Order: sequence, then C-alpha cells, then structure tokens
Amino acid sequence: MRIDVHAHLWTDAYLDLLDSYGRADTATQRGTGAGYTEAELEARFALNDSAGIGHQVLSVSPQNPHFARRDHAIGAARMANDVYAEAVAAHPGRFSAFAALPLPHVDAALAELERALDTLGMLGVAVTTDVLGHTLADPLLAPVLAELNRRGSVLYVHPSGHGAGTPLIERHRMRWMVGAPMEDTIAAMHMILADIPSRYPRLKIINSHLGGALPMLLQRADNQYRWESPETRELPSETARRMWYDTVSHGHVPALRAAAETFGADRLVLGTDFPYQNGDLLRRAVTSIGDALDPAGASAVLDANAAAVLGLGRAA
Repeated sequence: MRIDVHAHLWTDAYLDLLDSYGRADTATQRGTGAGYTEAELEARFALNDSAGIGHQVLSVSPQNPHFARRDHAIGAARMANDVYAEAVAAHPGRFSAFAALPLPHVDAALAELERALDTLGMLGVAVTTDVLGHTLADPLLAPVLAELNRRGSVLYVHPSGHGAGTPLIERHRMRWMVGAPMEDTIAAMHMILADIPSRYPRLKIINSHLGGALPMLLQRADNQYRWESPETRELPSETARRMWYDTVSHGHVPALRAAAETFGADRLVLGTDFPYQNGDLLRRAVTSIGDALDPAGASAVLDANAAAVLGLGRAA
C-alpha cells in the first residue's frame, strides 16, 4: 500500500481551542479541505485514489499543542489525539496518525506519549522544528527522545511556521516559501551536530521537505564542522543518513534527485503535504518521484520505505 507520511487533518473545534489559548495563526489551516466533515473526507479519499495513495499518516503540525501554560498544552494535545484516534478507528485502511505532545512540559508529554502509543495505537509523535524556542537537541527534550528510542518509535519533524526566528523572513512574506525549508534545515543540523541519531539509534527521525536545503549543504558541513562544531563525533553527511526525509518538493525533479543522491533513495519516504498540495499538485507529488529516480529507487520510495520505517504492512 502506498503510504503518504505528510498529511494533515484539523477540526474547527481544535483550531478554535488553539485560538482561545492565544494562538493567532490558525487561519492558514481553515477552509483548506483538510477538515473532518464527511464531504471533506470523501473528496480527500477520491483524490488519494486518483494518485494511487492508499494510506495517510496524519499530523496536526504546525498547529501542535506547544504552549507555555501546562493546562493549555495538555488540553489541546488530548483533543488532537482523541480526534485522530476517532479518525483512524473509523477509517483504519485510510489513516494512521502521529501523536501531538503537550510540550515543553516533559512529564506531561511522556504521559500523553504513553497514552497515544499504547492506548490509541499511534505510530509515533510529531513535533515542530522548535518547541517554543527550544531546539530538538535541547537537553529539555532528551527524556522524550529517550522514550521514543526505547520503543523504536518515530519522531516526525515539521516546520513551526515561525520564519526560522528571523524578521528578514517573517516580515517579508516568505514564512512558508523560504522560512519552512530553512526551519527544516536548521532543525536537522541541530540534531546532526548534537549526534542525536547516533545517541538514539532506535529512534526513527523523519524530516519534512527533503530536509530543506540539507542536500546542498552537507559537503560544506563535512568540510567545516571540525572547527565550528569540534565536539560533533562523525561527518554530518554520515549522521544525516541515519535519518529519513519526506519527498515534499512541489514536484521539483532536481531537488528530488539531489536528495536521493545525497541521502540514498532508501532514506526517502513519500509525502504530499495535503492539503497544501492538492488536486494536480498532489498527483504530481507522486508522479515526480518516477521522473526523478530510476525504477528501483522510485519503487522503494513510493511503495516500500514508509511501510518499513513505520512498521506498517502492505495491508495497512
């Protein structure tokens, strides 16, 4: 079964809850066709069928329940996960899900991780590229990484949409065009330079959008890390190949080829970024892989890699 690891679903009730907690950026997720109404689901499934996609792994990113207030974070995380559990139970052939965690409250996040994976049956967790300014390599988050590593589970990383923390992006209408892939790049490099994949070898990390600019930067990083990050224990390119990358590239064949040549086709998993690639753009997210890679590589990316990383059989 062809599995799309980068797909979203939000209910108005969840987005309204985030708004009530002070979130001011939920408009981007509203009215996109990624809701939970019967009509939206029917349209989604018909589109997926037209693209040959049988199964999607849902994540609420970038609207993760990351709040400074503990009660807000917990309440939003439980709502998100309960909605996803309902969606998966109603459509088990169509959906699986990554859990949302009430970060940066690590004790609460560990409790919700246990509930989501053991009771609700989720495949792993989804986080944004930073958690209220904390990098994913911050020691604060180490207990969460350690628990996912113990379980051999998945950490799916998605941009936060905060312009990589720079007003040069945020104030100049580039939050998603430029900011999102920059956030992917920065988060991946944080984890690489901190040896996160080596320190947690059973943790399966999936980065969004081909890792941003990472395919173009790894040789530079290999050449320069010894004087800029001398405590890093291995070549950044070697650490990068310990992670996985979804194929969201907006159908850009040179980018897909660069990622496959840099990481190996075995490290790429199909992603569409539904609903932001919709209609012909979503279908192109699938067909571009065949245009970019040789038949063996394309077959692995489209039909095998995600199932292996996620532990899903072909009859997911």
